[in-house]
Amino acid sequence: MDSRLEAFEKGHENFQKVQFNKSKERFKKLADEGQSPKALFIGCSDSRVMPAMITGSKAGDLFIIRNIGNFVAPYKPDADFHATASAIEYATSILEVSDIIVCGHSHCGAIEALYKDIKETPENTHTIKWLELGKEAKKVALLAYKNDSKERMLRYTEKISVVYQLDNLLTYPGVKRRVEEGTLFLHGWHYHMEHGDIEYYDDENYEFKPLSQK
Repeated sequence: MDSRLEAFEKGHENFQKVQFNKSKERFKKLADEGQSPKALFIGCSDSRVMPAMITGSKAGDLFIIRNIGNFVAPYKPDADFHATASAIEYATSILEVSDIIVCGHSHCGAIEALYKDIKETPENTHTIKWLELGKEAKKVALLAYKNDSKERMLRYTEKISVVYQLDNLLTYPGVKRRVEEGTLFLHGWHYHMEHGDIEYYDDENYEFKPLSQK
């Protein structure tokens, strides 16, 4: 047995014996009836952020997209491969979720990378291109926090980036149509991993507020 995977294999055994048995009927129902998630959750691939854990959700509750920086590329109708776009379309047009959550987080490596001079190589070509989706947030943060601390500027960039991703979601025809119809609602969140709190974006006052006070 590969020692690097041993903990995961033991964890799976525990899942089968404990968690699966506790929710056996729920899993059977999900298998028989298919999925009907409550929301699409677009989060970062960061291993420290676990969507189900921070939301207390169960199997079948969230349709999840994870990528570097929880970015959403603008709608682009071409013949190329678009993994995030495809998942957005599937969630909104096929599964017909009622809500989309874009969740950023503190100490995001993608956001930090925006402020580093990273040389492009054949090994990071796609990553360099993907990080372009955070450039507008960086521009705003540099103007607003140029005389402030680096940490405060990074936290602000993480949050303002979430707002830009919400704007990008509205470039998708299916998302825009359903938002205008009032059948789909967009939410911007920022998760603070240091203390476990989540803030939400209040688009009426243009600020992030504690989710616990919503």
